[in-house]
Amino acid sequence: MTYTLATWNINSVRLREGLVRRLLEEDAPDVLCLQECKSPVDKIPTEGFRTLGYTHMVARGQKGYNGVAILSKMPLEDMGEMDFAGLGHARHVAARLENGVVIHNFYVPAGGDKPDRAINEKFGQKLDYLTEMRDWFRDEQFERSILVGDLNIAPREDDVWNHKQLLKVVSHTPVEVEHLAQTQEAGRWVDITRQDIPEGNLYSWWSYRAPDWDAADKGRRLDHIWATPDISNAAHSSRIRREVRGWAQPSDHAPVFATFDL
Repeated sequence: MTYTLATWNINSVRLREGLVRRLLEEDAPDVLCLQECKSPVDKIPTEGFRTLGYTHMVARGQKGYNGVAILSKMPLEDMGEMDFAGLGHARHVAARLENGVVIHNFYVPAGGDKPDRAINEKFGQKLDYLTEMRDWFRDEQFERSILVGDLNIAPREDDVWNHKQLLKVVSHTPVEVEHLAQTQEAGRWVDITRQDIPEGNLYSWWSYRAPDWDAADKGRRLDHIWATPDISNAAHSSRIRREVRGWAQPSDHAPVFATFDL
């Protein structure tokens, strides 16, 4: 069984329903994981997705903020959610495919503007969220699992447009990178995107503030696809659909893809 999976921070699924449908029509991933849906589950425009063959969905939502959804052509079993750091936010949902593979869709807190938990509560919440993810992965030791989502951290030097300039910018600070590394190590997760594309600058997010995001190319790789070691070798064909960032009224994120032979 071969299937393609994509992850995309859509920044409002209702506002950008047309973009989601366009991606589903043009790229036709078997599974699409969305973050920052900004919608209660019952308000997600599922009918338009169903007409394109995405007849299954597992989601968690809330009005105006956060929200995660897994759209699929294949049957899904709802496997619940975790509320790390006790935030009460819709930031995680899990679903199991018929082949037994569990997909975890995450939207890690962005962390605010100042990388100092003493003056920025949101930064502390981000670190606490990652710490509780780490502990959960260490305790559970997942198998046959895929983790995707907007993890809001660009870990490698070539995951950002300028490593030195961003060392004190939230999403690339050493403390965040270390927390993410511990989280990844605890679950023995393999970074599928970098397994397939080991070298070179690679970005999935470009700020709305850049007047010409494409020419400036001041990007960061905030969106990730990981897999447990038992299935990581089945993954291939990773790519970031950069041009989607240039569609009309876009999200500031581009979709990330990988294919699995499972």
